[in-house]
Amino acid sequence: MFGKKDKALESSPAQLTRRQLLKTGGLIMVSAAAMPLATLANGPVLQPPVAAQGPFPVPAGTLVDSFIAISANGEVIGYNGHVDLGTGIRTSLAQMIADEIDTDFARVRMILGHTSRTPDLGPTIASDTIQNSATPMRQAAAQVRQLLLDLAAKRWNVPAKQLRTENGFVIGAGKRIGYGELAAGQDLHVDLDTHMPLRSSKEHKYIGQSVQRVDIPNKVLGALTYVHDVRLPDMLHARVVRPPYTGADYTAPLGNSLIAVDHDSIKHLPGIVKVVVQGDFIGIVAEREEQAIAAMHQLKVKWKDWAGLPDLSPTGLRDALIQNEKTERMLREDPDFAEASKKVKTAIERDYIWPYHMHASIGPSCAVARVADGKVEVWTGTQNPHDLRKDLGKLVDLHPDFVNIHRLEASGCYGRNCADDVAADAVLLAQAVGKPVRVQLMREQEAGWEPKGTGQLIRVSGGVDDKGGVAAYQLQTSYPSNLSPTLALVLTGKVKNEKRVLQMGDRTSVPLYDFPSVRIVSQDAPPIVRASWLRGVSALPNVFAHESWIDECAYLAQEDPIAYRLRYMKDARAVGVIKAAHRLGKWQDGPAHRKPAPADQKIVHGRGFAYARYFHSKFPGYGAAWAAWVCDVTVNRETGEVKVDKVYVTHDCGAMVNPAGVRHQVHGNIVQSTSRVLKEFVTFDKQGVTSLDWGGYPLLRFDELPEVEIELLEMPHEEPMGAGESASVPSAAAVANAIFDATGVRLTEVPFTPSRVLAALKQAKSSQ
Repeated sequence: MFGKKDKALESSPAQLTRRQLLKTGGLIMVSAAAMPLATLANGPVLQPPVAAQGPFPVPAGTLVDSFIAISANGEVIGYNGHVDLGTGIRTSLAQMIADEIDTDFARVRMILGHTSRTPDLGPTIASDTIQNSATPMRQAAAQVRQLLLDLAAKRWNVPAKQLRTENGFVIGAGKRIGYGELAAGQDLHVDLDTHMPLRSSKEHKYIGQSVQRVDIPNKVLGALTYVHDVRLPDMLHARVVRPPYTGADYTAPLGNSLIAVDHDSIKHLPGIVKVVVQGDFIGIVAEREEQAIAAMHQLKVKWKDWAGLPDLSPTGLRDALIQNEKTERMLREDPDFAEASKKVKTAIERDYIWPYHMHASIGPSCAVARVADGKVEVWTGTQNPHDLRKDLGKLVDLHPDFVNIHRLEASGCYGRNCADDVAADAVLLAQAVGKPVRVQLMREQEAGWEPKGTGQLIRVSGGVDDKGGVAAYQLQTSYPSNLSPTLALVLTGKVKNEKRVLQMGDRTSVPLYDFPSVRIVSQDAPPIVRASWLRGVSALPNVFAHESWIDECAYLAQEDPIAYRLRYMKDARAVGVIKAAHRLGKWQDGPAHRKPAPADQKIVHGRGFAYARYFHSKFPGYGAAWAAWVCDVTVNRETGEVKVDKVYVTHDCGAMVNPAGVRHQVHGNIVQSTSRVLKEFVTFDKQGVTSLDWGGYPLLRFDELPEVEIELLEMPHEEPMGAGESASVPSAAAVANAIFDATGVRLTEVPFTPSRVLAALKQAKSSQ
């Protein structure tokens, strides 16, 4: 790969260090310590030595060399603080660098999320990587390209404007020189030019092309090193024992609940190295993994009694969300709202209820840690490497510069799972025994303690005027969450277990229509159980409310649902997405439920529409991609079973870096959100989560998957927008509206289970 064969580099090209590249003949910049190899279950991984000198400071995100390096043979290395969660950004980011610096895609390598080698760009969330966090990296690549032109101009004594770049070479004045030769001995420890112009779409060779993902071959061959594969010399194995209040938050006595640990209860077991107890944190370190598991099951522990959760069952969740305390935060209030509300002729007041959802990572979280010489090394699958290092520093009283995160792929997530928690567990145990420690959670621990996608209450009021038009619209949304502090910090008392409120309920909370008068309130609330974020965050439930409500308005006006929406739409991009969905789905104009099926017809069919643009980050946030759904469903009126038969989705994310990657993301969004809408909900008792295995958390089966048809709108001259979540956002409303079209029944609580559908049908029949 670099001329001289290095098996370690060849087997793990994504984990190259800058100093190792120097060994191949030189870099255009230098800023990292030497990194030798450690043994893995299926190959080597690069790691710092036990006695590494000095701290591990984060590269500054304001310098060119924090983002780009060039080896002596012309290989380009890109550094980005975000990570690839299976979305393919390792490939897309490399495409962007290849085009900005003008080199062959195969000669670009990406290093992602390693804290001592990549700048802190925040956590990998909210469809933010391509839309925002890639920008400084692209600017750095463009700046390096210009520097190479200037270096060649100086060497050849010609004006730089007479030269050009082509596929890793500077060409002009009858000469040609490779990037590696120009780079030798140069230094890029200079300020990043944030005004550096990027190359136009006409100059792109890779952006906009469906380049094959670089991670897939090794995954298919079983050759990729996952965090679960890491093995360090003298490594021990551990398991943790959690409090019995599974997945509870500040209302449980976490950090002050442990009464006693009977160390003698596992005295007879072989291989036990140490039982570590710090506050409510309990970990068992053993020589072998199965020994740690046996000890975890047999260790006798006494905890304080607590059973303080409210009723979070499907029938009790609404009241629990209503009764949870709230602080109102006004997001928008039109000055004429009170007067406009007087024009409402037919009021539509609805409560929309969203359940707790699980990430349900297919493999439990795992981490390996080493604490030595006042420094911490962690191998983890976190999506928040730079934030995690700060938490780990707090946990062991070290400045974050003495904590280094090696980010490896794991089983994936749709937001925050237990990856950060298990990393902290491993650090505490490695510190206690003075050797590297590997910790892997059990399935029931992952399912129980991962921060859930929270339950949500959205209350909508307003209505239509005497002409059937929207007169006024009010939405109040409550998303009880505190972002879930890293669990070990709470269990050890490093972070006080107290009520905290995070403002996360405001994503896409303002309707995307030009209604005459609007009032939007976020009712910020503390968590009821441990909750953070999950794909679509609060936007998916908020849009469930928006799009169900406007569909109801269209029905009252006896107008076509799409035409009714378009009368309130001025955004040309939104109109384009909606009209494309109308065409793709061969939509038949006319009011919903215009041909009710005979009362004795068992199987009925319906079609629904919904649209959204995902706005992520704290209000007012950033607009990501636009997406529209046309959804066909079948409803069995005897069993209540709903089958999503086919989904048509149109999608506009601006310039697509990798159209195949976007298509994969859209398809994944459709499948996962269909599962969430039809089946998924977490169950609880008074002590905590009871959905602790796959049998307790229903998922869509392969034989229940809908047929999917996707149209990606070509917008090569527009800025790239986030595509990781947007296609999921219209899902619940599209399915609900299709169910209404089939049955005449409006469902306002997710998931649309057979029992809920039957109850709604029965209630509708009794009210006739």
